[in-house]
Amino acid sequence: MTGAVKKTISLPKQLAAQVEDRARAEGKTVSGVVQEALREAQARRLRREFKKIQGYWSAKAREKGILTERDLQRILRK
Repeated sequence: MTGAVKKTISLPKQLAAQVEDRARAEGKTVSGVVQEALREAQARRLRREFKKIQGYWSAKAREKGILTERDLQRILRK
């Protein structure tokens, strides 16, 4: 793996056992399982952030009476 950085982490025994079991079941390394979990967690955080931003701007649009794409087109033409 190019550019990999080794880190030492501590896990509770039960979680460590679950990670090791999953790694064996999926034919991956423990490192691979942890990397995948971190990537998935990051993706979930980004989706939540996106939905929050989307909700904010949707509320702003509703305040301006923009409820459909046609409404948006009308506003943008002004």
